[in-house]
Formats: sequence, structure tokens, C-alpha cells
Amino acid sequence: VAAPKVEETRVSLEFGAGTLKLSTGANGLVDGTAVYNVSDLKPEVTVDGGDVMIKQGNFENLPPFDGFKNEWTLMFGKTPMDLEIAAGAYDGTFELGGLALRNLTVRDGASDVELAFSQPNTEPMAQFNYSTGASDVTMTGLANANFKTMVFNSGAGDYTLDFSGSLQRDATVSIDTGLSSLLLIIPPNMNAVVTIDSALADINMPDGWSQNGKTYTQTGEGPTLTVLINMGGGDIKVRSKGP
Repeated sequence: VAAPKVEETRVSLEFGAGTLKLSTGANGLVDGTAVYNVSDLKPEVTVDGGDVMIKQGNFENLPPFDGFKNEWTLMFGKTPMDLEIAAGAYDGTFELGGLALRNLTVRDGASDVELAFSQPNTEPMAQFNYSTGASDVTMTGLANANFKTMVFNSGAGDYTLDFSGSLQRDATVSIDTGLSSLLLIIPPNMNAVVTIDSALADINMPDGWSQNGKTYTQTGEGPTLTVLINMGGGDIKVRSKGP
């Protein structure tokens, strides 16, 4: 897909089940391949000005069978864009560092996803929304995403949100999750405020944080990361670095 010659570009991916891999490196807007062994799964690509949709073929009407294959490997270019990913139960590997994302939205079902910003996002991101079912999600380098606001909603599952990277401005994160295991990785030199609203969560904070009621504070340098957590139950761990 060539880069549209418009000021605002929106890329939407609709993916059912299978394996979805996203990375950088496209010469245009999107380059990549789709490997599938059922003709009904052939992707559909539509372009309408700055709106680009890449949609999986009809998955819901397929009968269950062994040997099913559906694998997308897509690369994005450096065109400033809004990116929206809607998926079902799938395995996802997203390397989004170095892109120019103005907004990012991910909505999926029961999934296993690794999302990373190994390099800074080159555009200020207004909002990053992630909504998932009962899943296993790991996100790293989130400070590099350069978002102003992040909203993470989930069902029961295991979730790691790693805010390593370079925080370029004050950022607010809102987390609403069910009975889950939540790990936050916040570098020790980052200004951070974490407020936890949960009657049933087991909370484990590292040394060096001060507490005032439901609010925990770490004094560092530069912009401030503010995290608001609403958890039904489970455990919350805050660490200064990953394993």
C-alpha cells in the first residue's frame, strides 16, 4: 500500500485468529505478506483517500478443522498515521518503535501479545487505547510511545506494562482490570505517581517509594508518569526493572 498524499492517514487492521506480526521498514505505507491455507481467509485491502483498511476474509463461517494457517507479517513506513488494530484470539508480536503514530488503538479477545517501542515514536501520540479479554499481554518501552494518555482495559489475565524508554512529557495511564496479575516496570529515575483503587489486590512496591493512603510516589527527574489503577482483585507488583 503506497503512502496516501493526504495530511491525515488512518490504517485499520481487522484480524480474526492466527499470528499477526507488525514491524517497521516499509518503503510505502504498508508492505507485507499474508499466508493462509483457506481461500476464504484472503485479506481484503481498501483505500479511500487517507483511510486504509486491511481486513481478514470471512473467518466466522469456517468449520473447525486441524491444520488451519493464517499468518500476517506486515511492515509500516514512517508516514504519520493513526493505527487501529481489531483482532480476535491470536498471537501478536508488534515492534512499533520508530514509527510516527499519532493515535494507537488495539482491541482484541483472548490473546497472547508482545508489543514494544524499542525506539521513540517520532510523533507526539495523543492517545493509546488497549482493550483486551482474558489475555497474556507484555508491553515494553512504553515511555518511548510518547503518548499523553494511555487507557488499558482488560479481563482476567497476566499483564506487564514496562515504562522504560525516554519520557518526553507528562503522561497519564488509566488501568481498569479484573482478577489479574499486573506488573508495572517504572525506571528508578522517573518521576511517578501510582494510585491504586482495589479492596482485594495484593500490592508489592519497591524500596524508595513513599505512600499516602492509596497513592504511591517516586521522586525522580524530568516529566511525571501518573498511573491510576482500578483492579477487581489479584496482585499488583511495581519494579524498577524487568527480569
